[in-house]
Amino acid sequence: MNTALIISLVVVLAMTHFVLKFIKHRSLYPFMPFEYNFRRRRVTFAKVLKLLKERNAKVIVETGTSRKGLEGAKSDGAATIVFGKWAKENGAVMHSVDISEDSVEGSRSEVQNQGLNKVVTVHLDDSLNYLKNFKGEIDFLYLDSYDYSKTDLQIQKDSQEHHLKEFKIIEDRLHKNTIVLIDDCGLPGGGKGKTVIAYMLTKGWEIIINKYQVLLLHRDSL
Repeated sequence: MNTALIISLVVVLAMTHFVLKFIKHRSLYPFMPFEYNFRRRRVTFAKVLKLLKERNAKVIVETGTSRKGLEGAKSDGAATIVFGKWAKENGAVMHSVDISEDSVEGSRSEVQNQGLNKVVTVHLDDSLNYLKNFKGEIDFLYLDSYDYSKTDLQIQKDSQEHHLKEFKIIEDRLHKNTIVLIDDCGLPGGGKGKTVIAYMLTKGWEIIINKYQVLLLHRDSL
């Protein structure tokens, strides 16, 4: 094999690797910098960003905060920063709640670093207690609290029941145009949303996107 052929093969392999890596990259550009890969959450995040604009959302509530900011885009989605940025640019406010002191500390730091502290408030509290005392209507509810397990059946059940409790507590402060997104659904055992989604479907909600995350809207708004 001559040198020219070897060089050609190396170039082709390098280009193939680059193309495959580019194809797998799921950014929210131009809304977010291209470098951040949102992977399996990209489709649902993009749809929610569009719906937030269409429905003129003003109040966003997230259970389970983003621990690592944008550096966690590939792993946990960085929703606090993504939707916090949207809130800042569209005259909305966002509340994120988490029971973990470390998670809240990390999230608050990233919110500050991104210049979102005037519109995003990160609360240290149990999500059930926080939602019980929340005042006013919610335009976008993002459920992503109680950590799920791929193997521990008891943790799976506890996480699913927790998300159902969250929804039931806040249900009367949702309206027909509220957007609901549930994270970590495409996992063994049905993910975080299995139980709450079954309940929501009996209450007039319809699944719009059913992937790793599940996006639901009320049928009265469709």
